[in-house]
Amino acid sequence: MKKLEIIDFIKVDEYSITPKYLQIVNSVIREIENGHIHKGDNLPSINELSIELDIARDTVERGYKHLKNIGVIDAVPRRGYYIKNIEFRQSLKIFLLFNKLSAHKKTIYDSFVTTLGEHAVIDFYIYNNDFLLFKKLIANKKDDYTHYVIIPHFIEGEENANEIVNTIPKEKLLLLDKLIPGITGEYAAAYENFEKDIYTALCEAADKLSKYHTLKLIFPLHTYYPVEILRGFKNYCQDYAFTYKVVHNIADETVSAGEVYINVMEDDLVALLEKLIPSGLIIGEQVGVISYNETPVKKFILKGITTISTDFHQMGITAAQLILSNSKECCEIPFKLILRDSL
Repeated sequence: MKKLEIIDFIKVDEYSITPKYLQIVNSVIREIENGHIHKGDNLPSINELSIELDIARDTVERGYKHLKNIGVIDAVPRRGYYIKNIEFRQSLKIFLLFNKLSAHKKTIYDSFVTTLGEHAVIDFYIYNNDFLLFKKLIANKKDDYTHYVIIPHFIEGEENANEIVNTIPKEKLLLLDKLIPGITGEYAAAYENFEKDIYTALCEAADKLSKYHTLKLIFPLHTYYPVEILRGFKNYCQDYAFTYKVVHNIADETVSAGEVYINVMEDDLVALLEKLIPSGLIIGEQVGVISYNETPVKKFILKGITTISTDFHQMGITAAQLILSNSKECCEIPFKLILRDSL
């Protein structure tokens, strides 16, 4: 049987969203800790590893440069790169699983990574709201992660998600953005209270809403957004005597004066504006717009779109702090209304 060489231990996972140069870094550090790579060992040349992994030379070079910057490797003429230090330890090894990529998910990721600092290994995956891919990614992860950080949003299959999540040791689990029923034991979470948040936000907007008679929530039939949003919306409308409607397809909806539209999906906001702008209705006076999830551009569209949004920056910070403190606390993340001219 052929003896494994160092080059055989350095892997890049095509399913992972983690930048490939960081996957090289993580592979080297992981194999040092597993005892497969030792102090003084020579690493493959940049050309050799580039060919083996079928990736760009610049990617390998960036990975080696990062390893050198953190003191793990060094380079000398005619010898190339070698392992300088095996005392380096990454105490945090995190499996990070997001449902999708978006502007606000990037905000979570950036604040999470920044708060943890550079000495955490993070393997980052996206499952695109697909329950079967979610199940496969978790089942295939046999590495010795210290934490599994998961955003659990699905278009279908959510009723079975607890079975998959319950296979993860609870001391390693952190749920992000959403809680799901049926998870046993004590675990950490940084989450939104979807039902309460929309109700509270609409209460805060009461003065602006008083000039309208109907509230319409654009909520597609097939969406990963939680049904708790629907409950909070309906409860508010019933408690405050608004006529209301849940719109599944904004393209088929007739827009009229006296109505407020609330979108949860970004694509629906575009479709809504395409109907409202040519209608001649004055947005913010005759018809209102409220959009889920604050993004920088929404402060400029139509002189500003009113948003209701979780503090995603704080969500990432809180998740990292829970890991750093080894806490099993479940933290509800603040939700806020930003009033602008669209209402």
